Amino acid sequence: MNAPKGPIGLVSVTAAGRRARDRLAAAWPDETRVYDTDGGTGGTGGTAQTPGTVREAVARAFAECDRLVCFLATGATVRLLAPLLTGKESDPGVVCVDEAQQYAVALLGGHAGGANELAHAVAEALPGCRPVVTTATDAAGIPGLDTLGLPVEGDVAAVSRAILDGEPVRLVRHVVLPLPALPPNVTESTDNTTESDGCAGGGGHTLLVTDRVPVPEGPREGAGRTAVLRPTTLAVGVGASRGASADEITELVRRALAEAGLSPRSVAELATVDAKADEPGIAEAARHLGVPVRTYPAAALAAVPVPHPSDAPLAAVGTPSVAEAAALLACGTGAELVVPKRKSEVQGRAAMATCAVARRRPRGRLALVGLGPGARDLLTPRARDELRRASVVVGLDQYLDQIRDLLRPGTRVLASGLGAEEERARTAVAEARAGHAVALVGSGDAGVYAMASPALAEAPDDIEVVGVPGVTAALAAAALLGAPLGHDHVSISLSDLHTPWEVIERRVRAAAGSDLVVTFYNPRSRGRDWQLPRALALLAEHRAPHTPVGVVRNASRPGERVTVTTLGELDPAAVDMMTVVTVGNTATRTVAGRMVTPRGYRWQEAP
Repeated sequence: MNAPKGPIGLVSVTAAGRRARDRLAAAWPDETRVYDTDGGTGGTGGTAQTPGTVREAVARAFAECDRLVCFLATGATVRLLAPLLTGKESDPGVVCVDEAQQYAVALLGGHAGGANELAHAVAEALPGCRPVVTTATDAAGIPGLDTLGLPVEGDVAAVSRAILDGEPVRLVRHVVLPLPALPPNVTESTDNTTESDGCAGGGGHTLLVTDRVPVPEGPREGAGRTAVLRPTTLAVGVGASRGASADEITELVRRALAEAGLSPRSVAELATVDAKADEPGIAEAARHLGVPVRTYPAAALAAVPVPHPSDAPLAAVGTPSVAEAAALLACGTGAELVVPKRKSEVQGRAAMATCAVARRRPRGRLALVGLGPGARDLLTPRARDELRRASVVVGLDQYLDQIRDLLRPGTRVLASGLGAEEERARTAVAEARAGHAVALVGSGDAGVYAMASPALAEAPDDIEVVGVPGVTAALAAAALLGAPLGHDHVSISLSDLHTPWEVIERRVRAAAGSDLVVTFYNPRSRGRDWQLPRALALLAEHRAPHTPVGVVRNASRPGERVTVTTLGELDPAAVDMMTVVTVGNTATRTVAGRMVTPRGYRWQEAP
């Protein structure tokens, strides 16, 4: 299960429920607490609690856990939960599992409480169970505004409803943010201003992405509805004299943000010098603001150019700037100082605190996604998540056709044909630099004879890059052949389109002489029919004619064909570009029709 937010309470009554409960407790021993009811037998895994009535067990779990799984009827669960409910922002997420464990129903707190995600996790852990999620955005494949990992304000319900209903929604981004795909009725405005700093005038709906204030307070007659996403783009640098109070620091930060028209909810952290790491006032101010404290060595701060250096902090802590330097350093390369250093204002005495505010440079996101060899069940869950997260997907047309059904409505698909690798890489990088969430897809693993190399050669450091591994053709073919890669092995492409044949031949000779198992990619095409026979001849100089060879065409795809032959009997004419050829080493054997390369070179025959 993906990173749990807190303890998961497990409540059951019947014997079947206890068995399913124990399965979850064993699967997630560090995340679960078992709440026994009278007559229960106790659970395996998790943390067992004192038995009580089912009503007491549900009440205790509701109070003590972030999420609950109740192995009860939905009607009974609703009645038990009803007196406990206080609000969607504070109630835990609840999943209800039926007696036969056929369904995991996200009953309460689908987004805010994490029940939708938990329902999927429960279904994966219980054989034959299916998740049931009725949240409208999830059911429609549209990202919920409260699921993006950002603070969200304003009339979220009205704007979400408009998105679902296909009504026009204007997207205004004051801050570049790589959002997932939004449906076609959400169109980005070329005018990055809105009436009254965020209120959509004249009707209609607006989704505003900004770290500015004020927040629209609510609908006015004749005005539209606005929801505001708050990206955490700001860092506040703080300097403080010994003994500075939390109230003084907090008031200084709040006033600096307010006068600059910036939202406190977009502050990611307070930053200061290492020497102030244990300063109580700074720590308490961070708690008031709901952000962590990050500290830096004085030498690191001293190396940051700032507009307002001072001798006082240089003498006190060894750097001419704390507030400005810490804010800029926290925001990284390209940071913008939006509030220069300012001092606190306390009547009757000298200021004891300074602060400055910096903004991170906007960054798009580029995910390099390997789709695997083609079968849907060999597409990794992480790859699925990245495809759902992307608003732009770039790739070879035939690969994009494999995964179009997994994309969210509104995803922009940029397809191109064979031989346009560099163009695809440049397109993906340009879209990421424009602030989009981009997935650049390829077959197998993106880093193996695929798109990661040309993309990373183009990608600057002003975008976030994420690599998503995939099942390679060599691995897919090896699984079908048996265990040919049980010892040291190498993959070599025989395509001389980008690599001179002299280089390829030198590598084949080296692999042959070092007794490596060799997997040939791109072994033979209509225009390249002599390279494979030449490579096999080089291997034959070091390996016997009976050396096992595996030939796999369309691994995991329709038309899959698997052949185990020998180096002496392989017919190159049976090989094409959809084929992977694996040649064993001197220890590889054929056992029951399967290729096996032992993990050591001492081959032991069965007694």
